[in-house]
Amino acid sequence: MNTPVVHTIVSRDNPALKALRVLVKDNSAYRKRGQLWLEGDHLCRAALARGWVVSQAVFAQSRWEREGAYSDFSLPRVMVLADALFDGLSPLAADQKMGFVVDLPNAPQIDPSLATVVLDQVQDAGNVGSVLRSAAAFGFAQVVALRGTAGLWSPKVVRAGMGAHFALRLVESASVADALALRVPLIATSSHQGDWLHQCEGAQSLPWPCAWLLGHEGQGVQAALLDAAQRRVRIAQPGGEESLNVAAAAAVCLHASAAAQARLKTT
Repeated sequence: MNTPVVHTIVSRDNPALKALRVLVKDNSAYRKRGQLWLEGDHLCRAALARGWVVSQAVFAQSRWEREGAYSDFSLPRVMVLADALFDGLSPLAADQKMGFVVDLPNAPQIDPSLATVVLDQVQDAGNVGSVLRSAAAFGFAQVVALRGTAGLWSPKVVRAGMGAHFALRLVESASVADALALRVPLIATSSHQGDWLHQCEGAQSLPWPCAWLLGHEGQGVQAALLDAAQRRVRIAQPGGEESLNVAAAAAVCLHASAAAQARLKTT
């Protein structure tokens, strides 16, 4: 195992730290730099487990002195920051004060045959990250984000995704035409019309693979996609709320698809 090159930084004006700060704070910097910032032990280990290559590891000085580099992984370069400087990047707990800079892979093409989640102008980063977690958990292999959706690789979305990114085929800045070119049935979520999700069984069971269309937090799925959907589905809400948060609705719908697939395999 190679011994990493270690640089200790104590000045907030250090050029390398300034460049890192932009990557951490700017939601669009990953597109310009072709690199990602991953923070905390869970995200970093998730990336390593999927074979991602670390360009640089970053540790708060207190954690570096306490634990050193990961003993079971080879890290080429390490930046050790005074704790106050690391805190300016991220308010992680003391035992989590570390992160990786990794190279972003080339953007994939849409695979029209995969089980897919289409995000139609979903703008909240927390919602997008949560949807990615549900997609990975329930067997959806691809997420297609239409223009106007929060950046799938932006720092806030990556944090909210908690490692789901590394299990998914992610396509950004897609068009409505791209979504319509999918060769799997399109299912649109709607709060006002369509089949009740809990009644989608038997002959009316949800198809697999499929593509769920999830819309903007306020406006929902746009008309061009709604009109093209083979199914419209709504979720029963006996509690009387007007609509579910899009991330909560996604979890319910994607689980229903996974459950329908499981039932088919056992019959």
